[in-house]
Amino acid sequence: MASAYQESGDSRGTFLGHPKGLFVLFFAEMWERFSYYGMRALLIFYLVQHWMFSDGEASVIYGAYTALVYITPVVGGYLADRYLGQRKAVLFGAILLTVGHFLMAFEGDGGQTDATINIFWAALAFIIVGSGFLKANISVIVGQLYPRTDVRRDGAYTIFYMGINLGAAAGSIIAGWLGQTYGWAYGFGAAGFGMLLGLVVFVWGKPLLVGRGEAKDPEALKRPVAGIKLEWLLYLIGLAMVALCWYMVQNQALVGTLLGIFGAILVLYVLFTAVTKLEPHDRDRIFAAMFLIFGSILFWALFEQAGSSLNLYTDRSVDRNIFGVEVPASVFQSINAIYIVLLAPLFAMLWTGLARRNLEPSTPAKFGLGLIQLGAGFLVLVVGASMAGAGNLTPVIFIFLIYLLHTTGELCLSPVGLSAMNRLAPSHMASLIMGTWFFASATGNFAAGLIAAAAGAEGAGPERVTEVYSTVGWTAVGVGVGMILISPLIKKLMHLDTLKDDSIDDDMLGQAELGAPDAAGINTSGEVRT
Repeated sequence: MASAYQESGDSRGTFLGHPKGLFVLFFAEMWERFSYYGMRALLIFYLVQHWMFSDGEASVIYGAYTALVYITPVVGGYLADRYLGQRKAVLFGAILLTVGHFLMAFEGDGGQTDATINIFWAALAFIIVGSGFLKANISVIVGQLYPRTDVRRDGAYTIFYMGINLGAAAGSIIAGWLGQTYGWAYGFGAAGFGMLLGLVVFVWGKPLLVGRGEAKDPEALKRPVAGIKLEWLLYLIGLAMVALCWYMVQNQALVGTLLGIFGAILVLYVLFTAVTKLEPHDRDRIFAAMFLIFGSILFWALFEQAGSSLNLYTDRSVDRNIFGVEVPASVFQSINAIYIVLLAPLFAMLWTGLARRNLEPSTPAKFGLGLIQLGAGFLVLVVGASMAGAGNLTPVIFIFLIYLLHTTGELCLSPVGLSAMNRLAPSHMASLIMGTWFFASATGNFAAGLIAAAAGAEGAGPERVTEVYSTVGWTAVGVGVGMILISPLIKKLMHLDTLKDDSIDDDMLGQAELGAPDAAGINTSGEVRT
């Protein structure tokens, strides 16, 4: 089954050279990202201007929220691997996200004494847990559409990443503009409708996934546990997680403690499993994956200034007048996504073209290049602010430049990292390793909140922001150079020359040869059974 598309050679199972299921996941994730980034573009302003938190408090809340968004995929990934399967986990997550985004539209009168703030905390909790069930698992389904050695994989993840950013761009522009022009409820309501569309697309496109992401033991989900079917018990666990996150997002210090304790346990568990249960090459691949995961923490800690300190800096210290129109600061959150939509196809072609000529940089080298470009972006903004002079607004061109460099850095790291996690992990650890990748993003996001809080300390002006950006910019460049220097060693640990596709049992091979329909009602040649 894992290579049915490739073995059958039936063009009806593909579109633009890729399985049709990729484009179902593309559009489902596009609408999910519309909702998430539409809300994200407004969140820091909502915290400061509506709920009346200080810059520092709002940045820490923002960091804790985004950290929890990336912690919960570890749990969602584990439950999908062990019980639910990725498809049902994504469906459950999409439902929770839809509820959460619509709850964001209840704004009340504002201020921290308004009881409506509890609905706001609940909305964040639903979004956090919904993301936990959806994020890691939808990325895993993308990987399941391809054999592990398929050269289309990096290109597929880049196409998938382009869908993410189409949604992110539209969400930032539409929800951000509505929220800052007509009122918070309009912006958050638009995000809710976007998530609902994502849910509809995913349900509609189930047949085109050709059975990928299903539970390993569907009968086990029907068996009762404590008088409740296991599947429904897992959903109740998800709702309990919502209640826990409702408390955690209001107590941000606990999130930092959770990151430290849970992170240590997770890393030790993954390494213990690799050392004691995997054959040497798979073990080394896990070591390489962990190196990449740790390297990504710094990247996300700096990259995620976009939604907090950089968003506030754009609002207060940048000349946002473009062709006579004062553009709301939240709309600038779309620049990164628009760049990705424009540049992702070029990067996909670049990696594929270089690979055919045996010139493609290794994955760890791409990570180093990503960090160098990330650091350069901060340094360019510092130069722009310096050129403008103290007390003057920074020209808006430097906001476009920092996002350009951050985007090219992101394209060297994030889709490549998604592909690497799926390629390096054995199939039975796929969602766990993908969840660990997102956990690194959680750590980076929490650190981002602390960095943003330092940049926005009470009484500090824009000079403090540029001072912090200069420090983190040079740090990123230095670490990036170091990663490039060590990349040949990490590449050896990946053992790319001995990678094999997941084995296919005899029954599945027989179906592939005969073109017989599988359990999902899909012919393995890719044709939907009618």
